[in-house]
Amino acid sequence: MAKRVAVVLAGCGVFDGSEIHEASAVLVHLSREGAQAEVYAPNIPQMHVVDHVKGQPTPEQRNVLVESARIARGNIKDLATLDVKGLDALIIPGGFGVAKNLSTWATQGKNCSVSEEVEGVLRAFHAAHKPIGLCCISPVLAAKIFPGCEVTVGHDTECEQWPYAKTAEAMRELGCRHVNSQVSEVHVDARNRLVSTSAFMCNAPIHHVHDGIGKMVREVLRLA
Repeated sequence: MAKRVAVVLAGCGVFDGSEIHEASAVLVHLSREGAQAEVYAPNIPQMHVVDHVKGQPTPEQRNVLVESARIARGNIKDLATLDVKGLDALIIPGGFGVAKNLSTWATQGKNCSVSEEVEGVLRAFHAAHKPIGLCCISPVLAAKIFPGCEVTVGHDTECEQWPYAKTAEAMRELGCRHVNSQVSEVHVDARNRLVSTSAFMCNAPIHHVHDGIGKMVREVLRLA
């Protein structure tokens, strides 16, 4: 039987939602591996809306579920309806929406809170020993919820290629073990059944990001 994988989105667009290329790569690789993706998003207002041309917030108000439906081609469910019993794995793509809509990492860093609904889903999969795939910034959710876990967001030394490397240090301060990796690599925390890859935490060609996400998806399915 095809593995059923929940994919949780955080809106539509890198600066205020899910990173579209990452979300698409997850869906493409799940399809290629014969898995069935079930897309979810929380039915909540976005923290704010960003004009992606100007890179600045606008006065608009948008809903995370409604915006995520753009990526899912309308085939999406309210995160409140997710039932871990019928699913084999969970994957959360990155994008600033993870740090703004699924948590408060964007404004509070290591002192952030994770949305109660999102935390409940992560804890349910973890308790059921079902694998969780995380890419780009989304490993911060695991770092906050599962102290002592192992994840990667790429490298821990800031440079032009790794502009968000300070994230690794903040995760370590939460008691998480950060493992440096290349964009095309993944890290598997076998004890916690977490699979992570850096994706657009790295200034890398898009096909390298796509390949790294493919490895993450395959590892998640292997563990499922």
